[in-house]
Amino acid sequence: MVEDLAGGTLPMPASQSPRVVHLETSVYRIPTDRPEADGTISWDATTMVLVEAVADSGERGLGYSYASATAAGVVNEHLQDAVVGTPVDEVGAAWRGMVDAVRNVGRPGIAATAISAVDIALWDLKARHAGQALFRHLGPYRDEVPIYGSGGFTTYTEGELAEQLGNWVAESIPAVKMKIGKDWGTRPKDDVHRVRVARQAIGPDTALMVDANGAYTVKEAIDQAQRFAELDVDWFEEPVSSDQLEQMAFVRQHVSMAVAAGEYGYDPWYFRDMLRAGAVDVLQADATRCLGVTGFLQAAALAQGFALPLSAHTAPAIHAQVGCAAARLINVEYFYDHARIENMLFDGLPERVGGCLRPDPALPGLGIELKRADAERWRIGA
Repeated sequence: MVEDLAGGTLPMPASQSPRVVHLETSVYRIPTDRPEADGTISWDATTMVLVEAVADSGERGLGYSYASATAAGVVNEHLQDAVVGTPVDEVGAAWRGMVDAVRNVGRPGIAATAISAVDIALWDLKARHAGQALFRHLGPYRDEVPIYGSGGFTTYTEGELAEQLGNWVAESIPAVKMKIGKDWGTRPKDDVHRVRVARQAIGPDTALMVDANGAYTVKEAIDQAQRFAELDVDWFEEPVSSDQLEQMAFVRQHVSMAVAAGEYGYDPWYFRDMLRAGAVDVLQADATRCLGVTGFLQAAALAQGFALPLSAHTAPAIHAQVGCAAARLINVEYFYDHARIENMLFDGLPERVGGCLRPDPALPGLGIELKRADAERWRIGA
Protein backbone atom coordinates (compact mmCIF):
# COMPACT_ATOMS: atom_id res chain seq x y z
CA MET A 1 0.00 0.00 0.00
CA VAL A 2 1.10 3.60 -0.59
CA GLU A 3 -0.05 6.82 1.10
CA ASP A 4 -2.14 9.24 -0.94
CA LEU A 5 -2.12 13.05 -0.57
CA ALA A 6 -5.02 12.99 1.90
CA GLY A 7 -3.19 10.64 4.23
CA GLY A 8 -5.08 7.52 3.20
CA THR A 9 -3.72 4.48 1.39
CA LEU A 10 -3.94 3.26 -2.16
CA PRO A 11 -3.32 -0.27 -3.43
CA MET A 12 0.07 -0.91 -5.04
CA PRO A 13 -0.24 -1.26 -8.81
CA ALA A 14 0.04 -4.81 -10.08
CA SER A 15 3.25 -5.62 -11.91
CA GLN A 16 2.86 -5.45 -15.68
CA SER A 17 5.94 -7.52 -16.23
CA PRO A 18 5.67 -11.02 -17.70
CA ARG A 19 6.45 -13.83 -15.29
CA VAL A 20 8.93 -16.66 -15.46
CA VAL A 21 7.10 -19.92 -16.08
CA HIS A 22 9.92 -22.43 -16.60
CA LEU A 23 13.67 -22.99 -16.50
CA GLU A 24 15.07 -25.27 -19.20
CA THR A 25 18.50 -26.84 -18.77
CA SER A 26 20.92 -28.47 -21.17
CA VAL A 27 24.48 -29.70 -20.71
CA TYR A 28 27.27 -29.71 -23.29
CA ARG A 29 30.69 -31.28 -23.05
CA ILE A 30 33.28 -30.05 -25.55
CA PRO A 31 36.67 -31.78 -25.87
CA THR A 32 39.76 -29.59 -25.84
CA ASP A 33 41.68 -29.30 -29.09
CA ARG A 34 44.78 -30.66 -27.31
CA PRO A 35 45.68 -31.61 -23.72
CA GLU A 36 45.36 -28.73 -21.23
CA ALA A 37 46.64 -28.33 -17.68
CA ASP A 38 47.67 -25.72 -15.16
CA GLY A 39 49.81 -26.08 -12.06
CA THR A 40 47.39 -28.29 -10.15
CA ILE A 41 44.95 -30.10 -12.50
CA SER A 42 44.62 -31.30 -16.08
CA TRP A 43 41.55 -31.71 -18.30
CA ASP A 44 40.56 -32.93 -21.75
CA ALA A 45 37.08 -31.42 -22.03
CA THR A 46 35.01 -28.52 -20.72
CA THR A 47 31.40 -28.81 -19.55
CA MET A 48 28.88 -26.01 -20.04
CA VAL A 49 25.57 -26.00 -18.16
CA LEU A 50 23.11 -23.81 -20.06
CA VAL A 51 19.84 -22.44 -18.66
CA GLU A 52 16.99 -20.79 -20.55
CA ALA A 53 14.48 -18.79 -18.53
CA VAL A 54 11.10 -18.85 -20.28
CA ALA A 55 8.44 -16.18 -19.63
CA ASP A 56 4.69 -16.47 -20.12
CA SER A 57 5.09 -13.94 -22.93
CA GLY A 58 7.16 -16.49 -24.85
CA GLU A 59 10.37 -14.49 -24.36
CA ARG A 60 13.52 -16.39 -23.41
CA GLY A 61 16.72 -15.50 -21.62
CA LEU A 62 19.95 -17.47 -21.84
CA GLY A 63 22.62 -18.04 -19.22
CA TYR A 64 25.37 -20.57 -18.62
CA SER A 65 28.20 -21.66 -16.41
CA TYR A 66 31.32 -23.70 -17.00
CA ALA A 67 30.54 -26.19 -14.29
CA SER A 68 29.78 -29.77 -13.36
CA ALA A 69 26.82 -31.33 -15.16
CA THR A 70 25.29 -31.85 -11.72
CA ALA A 71 24.57 -28.11 -11.60
CA ALA A 72 21.68 -28.79 -13.98
CA GLY A 73 20.17 -31.05 -11.33
CA VAL A 74 20.41 -28.25 -8.77
CA VAL A 75 18.51 -25.96 -11.15
CA ASN A 76 15.77 -28.53 -11.70
CA GLU A 77 15.47 -29.72 -8.10
CA HIS A 78 16.07 -26.57 -6.05
CA LEU A 79 15.88 -23.41 -8.17
CA GLN A 80 12.78 -23.90 -10.33
CA ASP A 81 10.38 -23.32 -7.46
CA ALA A 82 12.33 -20.29 -6.25
CA VAL A 83 12.11 -18.58 -9.64
CA VAL A 84 8.91 -19.67 -11.37
CA GLY A 85 6.19 -17.07 -10.95
CA THR A 86 8.63 -14.20 -10.41
CA PRO A 87 8.04 -11.12 -12.61
CA VAL A 88 10.74 -10.77 -15.25
CA ASP A 89 11.65 -7.33 -13.89
CA GLU A 90 12.30 -8.63 -10.37
CA VAL A 91 15.64 -10.40 -10.78
CA GLY A 92 16.74 -9.41 -7.28
CA ALA A 93 13.81 -11.23 -5.70
CA ALA A 94 14.58 -14.34 -7.74
CA TRP A 95 18.25 -14.14 -6.74
CA ARG A 96 17.35 -13.90 -3.05
CA GLY A 97 14.98 -16.84 -3.40
CA MET A 98 17.64 -19.01 -5.06
CA VAL A 99 20.26 -18.21 -2.44
CA ASP A 100 17.80 -19.15 0.29
CA ALA A 101 16.75 -22.32 -1.53
CA VAL A 102 20.22 -23.90 -1.43
CA ARG A 103 20.89 -23.19 2.23
CA ASN A 104 20.78 -26.85 3.23
CA VAL A 105 22.59 -28.24 0.19
CA GLY A 106 25.62 -25.92 0.36
CA ARG A 107 25.83 -22.64 -1.53
CA PRO A 108 29.54 -22.47 -2.50
CA GLY A 109 30.60 -24.62 -5.44
CA ILE A 110 28.09 -26.44 -7.64
CA ALA A 111 25.01 -24.71 -6.23
CA ALA A 112 26.62 -21.30 -6.80
CA THR A 113 27.34 -22.15 -10.44
CA ALA A 114 23.72 -23.24 -10.88
CA ILE A 115 22.44 -19.99 -9.39
CA SER A 116 24.90 -18.11 -11.59
CA ALA A 117 23.58 -19.68 -14.79
CA VAL A 118 19.97 -18.93 -13.82
CA ASP A 119 20.70 -15.37 -12.71
CA ILE A 120 22.51 -14.65 -16.00
CA ALA A 121 19.53 -16.06 -17.91
CA LEU A 122 17.14 -13.87 -15.89
CA TRP A 123 19.16 -10.73 -16.59
CA ASP A 124 19.31 -11.65 -20.27
CA LEU A 125 15.53 -12.10 -20.25
CA LYS A 126 14.97 -8.81 -18.41
CA ALA A 127 17.15 -6.85 -20.84
CA ARG A 128 15.57 -8.55 -23.86
CA HIS A 129 12.11 -7.66 -22.54
CA ALA A 130 13.28 -4.04 -22.22
CA GLY A 131 14.71 -4.15 -25.76
CA GLN A 132 18.18 -3.20 -24.58
CA ALA A 133 21.64 -4.71 -24.76
CA LEU A 134 22.48 -5.97 -21.28
CA PHE A 135 25.35 -3.54 -20.79
CA ARG A 136 23.04 -0.64 -21.64
CA HIS A 137 20.34 -2.00 -19.37
CA LEU A 138 22.77 -2.25 -16.44
CA GLY A 139 24.04 1.31 -16.85
CA PRO A 140 27.49 1.24 -18.48
CA TYR A 141 30.70 3.01 -17.54
CA ARG A 142 32.11 2.12 -20.98
CA ASP A 143 31.00 0.54 -24.24
CA GLU A 144 33.89 -1.90 -24.62
CA VAL A 145 36.19 -3.84 -22.30
CA PRO A 146 39.98 -4.35 -22.48
CA ILE A 147 41.04 -7.99 -22.78
CA TYR A 148 44.15 -10.08 -22.30
CA GLY A 149 44.92 -13.36 -24.06
CA SER A 150 44.95 -16.27 -21.62
CA GLY A 151 46.20 -19.80 -22.16
CA GLY A 152 49.79 -20.99 -22.27
CA PHE A 153 48.89 -24.26 -20.55
CA THR A 154 51.61 -26.26 -18.84
CA THR A 155 51.01 -29.14 -21.29
CA TYR A 156 52.02 -26.98 -24.25
CA THR A 157 55.38 -27.45 -25.91
CA GLU A 158 57.64 -24.42 -26.07
CA GLY A 159 56.63 -24.00 -29.69
CA GLU A 160 52.91 -24.13 -28.92
CA LEU A 161 53.36 -21.68 -26.05
CA ALA A 162 55.30 -19.19 -28.16
CA GLU A 163 52.90 -19.52 -31.10
CA GLN A 164 49.74 -18.95 -29.06
CA LEU A 165 51.02 -15.94 -27.14
CA GLY A 166 52.75 -14.49 -30.18
CA ASN A 167 49.57 -14.74 -32.25
CA TRP A 168 47.65 -12.71 -29.68
CA VAL A 169 50.30 -10.01 -29.78
CA ALA A 170 50.10 -9.99 -33.58
CA GLU A 171 46.34 -9.44 -33.21
CA SER A 172 47.00 -6.29 -31.13
CA ILE A 173 46.09 -7.81 -27.75
CA PRO A 174 48.35 -5.86 -25.36
CA ALA A 175 48.71 -8.44 -22.56
CA VAL A 176 48.93 -12.22 -22.29
CA LYS A 177 48.79 -14.74 -19.45
CA MET A 178 50.30 -18.22 -19.14
CA LYS A 179 50.06 -21.10 -16.68
CA ILE A 180 52.95 -21.91 -14.38
CA GLY A 181 53.54 -24.03 -11.26
CA LYS A 182 53.98 -27.19 -13.28
CA ASP A 183 53.31 -30.40 -11.32
CA TRP A 184 52.29 -28.57 -8.16
CA GLY A 185 55.27 -26.23 -8.30
CA THR A 186 57.83 -29.03 -8.15
CA ARG A 187 59.62 -27.89 -11.33
CA PRO A 188 60.49 -24.24 -10.63
CA LYS A 189 63.36 -24.11 -13.13
CA ASP A 190 61.05 -25.34 -15.88
CA ASP A 191 58.56 -22.61 -14.95
CA VAL A 192 61.20 -19.89 -15.21
CA HIS A 193 62.40 -21.28 -18.53
CA ARG A 194 58.86 -21.29 -19.94
CA VAL A 195 58.34 -17.69 -18.81
CA ARG A 196 61.57 -16.76 -20.57
CA VAL A 197 60.30 -18.46 -23.75
CA ALA A 198 57.08 -16.49 -23.47
CA ARG A 199 58.88 -13.19 -23.00
CA GLN A 200 61.01 -13.83 -26.07
CA ALA A 201 57.91 -14.69 -28.11
CA ILE A 202 55.93 -11.56 -27.18
CA GLY A 203 58.73 -9.00 -27.08
CA PRO A 204 59.43 -6.33 -24.47
CA ASP A 205 56.35 -4.16 -24.91
CA THR A 206 53.57 -6.69 -24.16
CA ALA A 207 52.45 -7.18 -20.56
CA LEU A 208 53.21 -10.70 -19.33
CA MET A 209 51.05 -12.32 -16.62
CA VAL A 210 51.51 -15.67 -14.88
CA ASP A 211 49.01 -17.88 -13.06
CA ALA A 212 50.13 -20.58 -10.62
CA ASN A 213 46.63 -21.72 -9.61
CA GLY A 214 47.82 -22.03 -6.03
CA ALA A 215 50.63 -24.47 -6.84
CA TYR A 216 53.40 -22.90 -4.75
CA THR A 217 54.14 -22.63 -1.07
CA VAL A 218 54.74 -19.16 0.35
CA LYS A 219 58.53 -19.39 0.15
CA GLU A 220 58.44 -20.89 -3.33
CA ALA A 221 56.12 -18.16 -4.56
CA ILE A 222 58.35 -15.38 -3.22
CA ASP A 223 61.48 -17.00 -4.68
CA GLN A 224 59.82 -17.46 -8.05
CA ALA A 225 58.49 -13.91 -8.07
CA GLN A 226 62.04 -12.59 -7.84
CA ARG A 227 62.98 -14.60 -10.93
CA PHE A 228 59.84 -13.60 -12.80
CA ALA A 229 60.48 -9.94 -12.05
CA GLU A 230 63.71 -10.18 -14.01
CA LEU A 231 61.56 -11.14 -17.02
CA ASP A 232 59.22 -8.17 -16.50
CA VAL A 233 56.26 -10.18 -15.24
CA ASP A 234 53.83 -7.70 -13.72
CA TRP A 235 50.90 -9.94 -12.65
CA PHE A 236 51.18 -13.03 -10.41
CA GLU A 237 47.85 -14.80 -10.11
CA GLU A 238 47.11 -17.07 -7.18
CA PRO A 239 50.76 -17.63 -6.20
CA VAL A 240 49.46 -19.68 -3.26
CA SER A 241 46.03 -21.15 -2.66
CA SER A 242 43.33 -18.52 -2.39
CA ASP A 243 41.92 -20.56 0.49
CA GLN A 244 44.86 -19.26 2.53
CA LEU A 245 44.23 -15.53 2.65
CA GLU A 246 46.88 -14.78 5.27
CA GLN A 247 49.50 -16.56 3.18
CA MET A 248 48.44 -14.70 0.05
CA ALA A 249 48.59 -11.40 1.90
CA PHE A 250 52.12 -12.24 3.08
CA VAL A 251 53.22 -13.04 -0.47
CA ARG A 252 51.64 -9.82 -1.70
CA GLN A 253 53.71 -7.84 0.80
CA HIS A 254 56.96 -9.46 -0.37
CA VAL A 255 56.74 -9.42 -4.18
CA SER A 256 57.07 -6.57 -6.64
CA MET A 257 54.31 -7.45 -9.10
CA ALA A 258 50.54 -7.27 -8.63
CA VAL A 259 48.94 -10.26 -6.92
CA ALA A 260 45.54 -11.25 -8.33
CA ALA A 261 42.96 -13.76 -7.13
CA GLY A 262 39.24 -14.28 -6.63
CA GLU A 263 38.20 -16.65 -9.42
CA TYR A 264 37.07 -19.19 -6.80
CA GLY A 265 34.87 -16.65 -5.04
CA TYR A 266 31.33 -18.00 -4.94
CA ASP A 267 29.61 -15.16 -3.11
CA PRO A 268 30.13 -11.53 -1.99
CA TRP A 269 31.09 -12.60 1.50
CA TYR A 270 34.15 -14.40 0.18
CA PHE A 271 35.25 -11.27 -1.69
CA ARG A 272 34.67 -9.18 1.42
CA ASP A 273 36.97 -11.46 3.45
CA MET A 274 39.64 -11.47 0.72
CA LEU A 275 39.69 -7.69 0.57
CA ARG A 276 39.66 -7.29 4.36
CA ALA A 277 42.69 -9.59 4.53
CA GLY A 278 44.64 -7.38 2.11
CA ALA A 279 45.29 -10.48 0.02
CA VAL A 280 45.20 -8.99 -3.48
CA ASP A 281 46.17 -6.01 -5.59
CA VAL A 282 43.56 -7.01 -8.20
CA LEU A 283 40.26 -8.66 -7.34
CA GLN A 284 39.00 -11.25 -9.81
CA ALA A 285 35.37 -12.29 -10.11
CA ASP A 286 33.56 -14.73 -12.39
CA ALA A 287 29.85 -14.19 -13.08
CA THR A 288 29.47 -17.89 -13.94
CA ARG A 289 30.55 -18.81 -10.40
CA CYS A 290 29.87 -15.88 -8.06
CA LEU A 291 26.05 -15.96 -8.20
CA GLY A 292 25.63 -14.49 -11.66
CA VAL A 293 25.37 -10.93 -12.91
CA THR A 294 23.92 -9.94 -9.55
CA GLY A 295 26.88 -11.42 -7.67
CA PHE A 296 29.41 -9.96 -10.10
CA LEU A 297 28.02 -6.46 -9.60
CA GLN A 298 28.24 -7.00 -5.84
CA ALA A 299 31.90 -7.94 -6.24
CA ALA A 300 32.39 -4.85 -8.38
CA ALA A 301 30.88 -2.69 -5.64
CA LEU A 302 33.25 -4.23 -3.09
CA ALA A 303 36.23 -3.50 -5.33
CA GLN A 304 34.99 0.06 -5.65
CA GLY A 305 34.65 0.34 -1.88
CA PHE A 306 38.19 -0.91 -1.33
CA ALA A 307 39.54 1.23 -4.20
CA LEU A 308 41.00 -1.81 -5.97
CA PRO A 309 40.86 -2.78 -9.64
CA LEU A 310 38.55 -5.57 -10.79
CA SER A 311 39.31 -8.22 -13.40
CA ALA A 312 36.70 -10.55 -14.95
CA HIS A 313 37.67 -14.23 -15.01
CA THR A 314 37.02 -16.19 -18.26
CA ALA A 315 33.59 -16.47 -20.03
CA PRO A 316 34.34 -13.48 -22.31
CA ALA A 317 30.91 -13.35 -23.99
CA ILE A 318 29.25 -12.70 -20.63
CA HIS A 319 31.90 -10.47 -19.12
CA ALA A 320 32.08 -8.24 -22.17
CA GLN A 321 28.56 -7.13 -21.19
CA VAL A 322 28.70 -7.02 -17.39
CA GLY A 323 32.25 -5.67 -17.41
CA CYS A 324 31.00 -2.52 -19.11
CA ALA A 325 28.89 -1.89 -16.00
CA ALA A 326 31.70 -2.39 -13.43
CA ALA A 327 33.26 0.89 -12.33
CA ARG A 328 36.81 -0.30 -11.63
CA LEU A 329 37.11 -3.03 -14.27
CA ILE A 330 40.56 -3.11 -15.84
CA ASN A 331 40.27 -6.17 -18.08
CA VAL A 332 38.42 -9.32 -19.11
CA GLU A 333 40.20 -12.65 -19.49
CA TYR A 334 40.01 -13.80 -23.11
CA PHE A 335 40.48 -17.42 -22.06
CA TYR A 336 41.42 -19.63 -24.98
CA ASP A 337 39.23 -22.58 -24.00
CA HIS A 338 36.08 -20.52 -23.40
CA ALA A 339 36.57 -18.20 -26.39
CA ARG A 340 36.85 -21.30 -28.58
CA ILE A 341 33.71 -22.89 -27.10
CA GLU A 342 31.64 -19.73 -27.29
CA ASN A 343 32.53 -19.37 -30.97
CA MET A 344 31.43 -22.97 -31.52
CA LEU A 345 28.10 -22.67 -29.70
CA PHE A 346 26.85 -19.09 -30.11
CA ASP A 347 26.03 -16.48 -32.71
CA GLY A 348 26.13 -12.77 -31.89
CA LEU A 349 29.34 -12.74 -29.85
CA PRO A 350 30.87 -9.37 -28.95
CA GLU A 351 33.18 -8.04 -31.63
CA ARG A 352 36.89 -8.29 -30.88
CA VAL A 353 38.52 -5.04 -31.93
CA GLY A 354 42.25 -5.18 -31.24
CA GLY A 355 42.67 -5.34 -27.50
CA CYS A 356 38.97 -4.92 -26.65
CA LEU A 357 35.64 -6.74 -26.80
CA ARG A 358 32.76 -4.56 -27.93
CA PRO A 359 29.15 -5.70 -27.34
CA ASP A 360 26.68 -4.80 -30.06
CA PRO A 361 24.28 -2.18 -28.60
CA ALA A 362 21.66 -3.16 -31.20
CA LEU A 363 21.36 -6.75 -29.93
CA PRO A 364 19.10 -7.15 -26.86
CA GLY A 365 20.26 -8.94 -23.72
CA LEU A 366 23.57 -10.74 -23.98
CA GLY A 367 23.17 -10.54 -27.73
CA ILE A 368 24.02 -14.21 -28.21
CA GLU A 369 21.92 -17.03 -29.61
CA LEU A 370 22.59 -20.75 -29.24
CA LYS A 371 23.46 -22.54 -32.46
CA ARG A 372 21.04 -25.31 -31.58
CA ALA A 373 21.80 -27.67 -34.44
CA ASP A 374 25.56 -27.35 -33.93
CA ALA A 375 25.29 -27.62 -30.15
CA GLU A 376 23.39 -30.93 -30.28
CA ARG A 377 26.63 -32.63 -31.28
CA TRP A 378 28.04 -31.85 -27.84
CA ARG A 379 24.93 -32.30 -25.73
CA ILE A 380 25.22 -34.89 -22.97
CA GLY A 381 22.12 -34.28 -20.85
CA ALA A 382 19.63 -31.87 -19.34
